[in-house]
Amino acid sequence: MKKTYIASISHHEAEIEELRADRELAIAYLKAAMEELDDPNNRAAGLLALRAVAEAYGGLGAVASQAGISREALYRSLSPKGNPTLKTLLAVLNSVGMRLSVEPENHAHA
Repeated sequence: MKKTYIASISHHEAEIEELRADRELAIAYLKAAMEELDDPNNRAAGLLALRAVAEAYGGLGAVASQAGISREALYRSLSPKGNPTLKTLLAVLNSVGMRLSVEPENHAHA
């Protein structure tokens, strides 16, 4: 009996395709990523989400070019241990037509 194989894509590739197909999902995903960046214990998840959106909208090469850095530097910046500059963060947001905004925290400071 001949085996039939079904072509499949990785979870990561499926995620990229879904983000590319649904801009509202990409926006919600980025908002959640920005919240993760606020939490030092969960910062890696936020950076990987930023990377996924950059891949979905133009690719890392195009976003790196827009940020004026090498693709390798962008990979490092958006790795789990990365520390992107404001310029890099703004380039990723700009790749999906978003901008950075500020809002008050949920708890009051003394």
